[in-house]
Amino acid sequence: MYDTILVPTDGSEHAERAAEHALHLSRAFDATVHVINVVDVQSEGGLFSAGGVDEEFVGQLEDRARETIAELDTLTDSSDDVRTAVVKGKPSEGILEYADDNDVDLVLMGTHGRTGLNRFVTGSVAERVVRLSDVPVFTVRATERSVVGDGYDPILIPTDGSDCATAAVDHGIAIARKYGATVHAVNVVDIRSVATASEVGPEADLLQQLEERGEDATEAVAERAREAGLDATTAVRKAVPARGLLDYADDNDADLIAMGTHGRSGLDRHFLGSTTAKVVRAAEIPVLSVRSPEEDE
Repeated sequence: MYDTILVPTDGSEHAERAAEHALHLSRAFDATVHVINVVDVQSEGGLFSAGGVDEEFVGQLEDRARETIAELDTLTDSSDDVRTAVVKGKPSEGILEYADDNDVDLVLMGTHGRTGLNRFVTGSVAERVVRLSDVPVFTVRATERSVVGDGYDPILIPTDGSDCATAAVDHGIAIARKYGATVHAVNVVDIRSVATASEVGPEADLLQQLEERGEDATEAVAERAREAGLDATTAVRKAVPARGLLDYADDNDADLIAMGTHGRSGLDRHFLGSTTAKVVRAAEIPVLSVRSPEEDE
C-alpha cells in the first residue's frame, strides 16, 4: 500500500509529530521515508527580493533547511530507510511536485489546525495539499491524543456510500490490518438537510430513509473489514457532520480517522468535501484524507 512516504518539515512540534507517525507507518509497511524542507526564496527575501537575491543568501536558506531536517535524526534508527532533500518553491507547490516526481504513496504532514496559522507546512498549506494531492494525505497536530503509542486502534471510517467516501476504505482497512485494529464504520445523517427538506415533506419519513441508507453504507464497509479478518462495528448518528464525527471519535477513543474528500472538485456532498477540511482542522487525532481517483474524470 505504501512504499514511499513523504514528510515535509518546518521544524515545528507538529511537523515532528508527523515525522513520528511517518516512521511508525514506514516500519509497518517497510516503506522509504523522504523528509524535505521547502525553501521559499521569494518569501524569505521579502522586499529585498525584487531585484533578485544573491547566491550567498540562498545558500544560507538551504543550510538552515538542512539543519531543520537534521533535527529529526533523533527519531530514526539504523533500520529506517530515510532520504532527505531541500526543495525550492512555494510550500504547497514544492510538496506536491516532489510527491509527483518521486512516486510518493502517502504525504504525512503536521498542521496547526484550529489556530489558522499559515507557517510553511501548517495551517492552510496542509489544507491545500489535502485538497490538491493525488495521493492520500495524513495530517496530524501535536496533541496528547496524537501520540503514536502502539499504533492505531480503533480506526474510524466515515461513509455515505458514495465513491468519494469509498476511496478511503481500502486505506483505512490496510492500516487496520497492520495493527490488528477494530474498524468503526460511521454514517452521520446531516440534521441540517433534514430540517430544510422537512419544509416540503414529512421529516420523519426522510429521516428514516437517510438512516436506512446510512445503515446500508456502514454495513458495506464493515463487511469489507470482516473479510479482511478484522473486527468491525457500525453506527449511524444524527448531527452536524464534522461535529458528529469528531464526537464519535472522542466517545470511542479512536486513534485515526480515514475519510474521503472531494478535493479539487470543491463539492460539499453530505459530510464530505468541506467537512473533511473541518475535521482536519479540529481533530485531536490524525486524519487520513483520500481523494477519489474518479474525480478528475
